Amino acid sequence: MPGFSGENALEQRLAVDLVMVEGLGWGKPRPGHPEGTIGAHVSHLLDTIDAWGEQGARRAELRFIALVHDTLKGSVKDWLPRTGENHHAMRARRFAEHFTSDERLLATIELHDRPYAIWKRMRRTGDPQRDAVSEMIERVPDLRLFMRFMEVDGSTEGKDPEPFRWFRGELAARSAPE
Repeated sequence: MPGFSGENALEQRLAVDLVMVEGLGWGKPRPGHPEGTIGAHVSHLLDTIDAWGEQGARRAELRFIALVHDTLKGSVKDWLPRTGENHHAMRARRFAEHFTSDERLLATIELHDRPYAIWKRMRRTGDPQRDAVSEMIERVPDLRLFMRFMEVDGSTEGKDPEPFRWFRGELAARSAPE
């Protein structure tokens, strides 16, 4: 990302990691990501975190998640199902495990697109997907961090806000903290 400099030692390590640098350069305009490269998307997220005035530890957490969450999209094997270890978010989690053991951050990275996938399946099948939602919520140790990152990630051009609103409603209906 042109002009990026890490704000802390962790970000500085990420900035020179070859996997990270290659991943940020991957991509072209596509549905949900009209900005093109992962780096352009991440740059927008970092600007949003700045604009929203995030501070302290929460700022550092959101920036780390933003930097890593989509970085391994280009490493997904197109000839295999995009699930499990071949899903970009799981690949990003595995990469992030080299930099942190904080399960709150790792789960957010791994599951950041899960509400969208559940919402999409629900819309396609008419099944409310209650079990899938419950299982996902149980895996997220910090729902407030997760929701804030979903909000940041969903703020980019080309993203449909409906899955976020739906998931927020699911949390409210279950009296889960947002």
